[in-house]
Amino acid sequence: MRPNPGGENGVPRSYIKTMRTHPYAEAVYKIVDLPSGVFGVEVKIPDSAPTTVSSFATEAAAQAWIDRNKQRVIEQNERRSPFRRSPPRT
Repeated sequence: MRPNPGGENGVPRSYIKTMRTHPYAEAVYKIVDLPSGVFGVEVKIPDSAPTTVSSFATEAAAQAWIDRNKQRVIEQNERRSPFRRSPPRT
């Protein structure tokens, strides 16, 4: 018999954490000036090379994109949870 690795239903905790976390959940966003006079958003995800999303006419537009992206990540992460209970059937 194999030893219990300490997770839910015999699934290792590290695997459960990976399943529950959206890849962008730990992203760091930074608004940057681009040479062409527009703005970009530098996105850094742990263990990945940073990338820049461009081009936004204003700093406010770049910030609005960041806010929408963060909200989308939250919503997608809530839907991805494999251990959420289903709503009761009626």
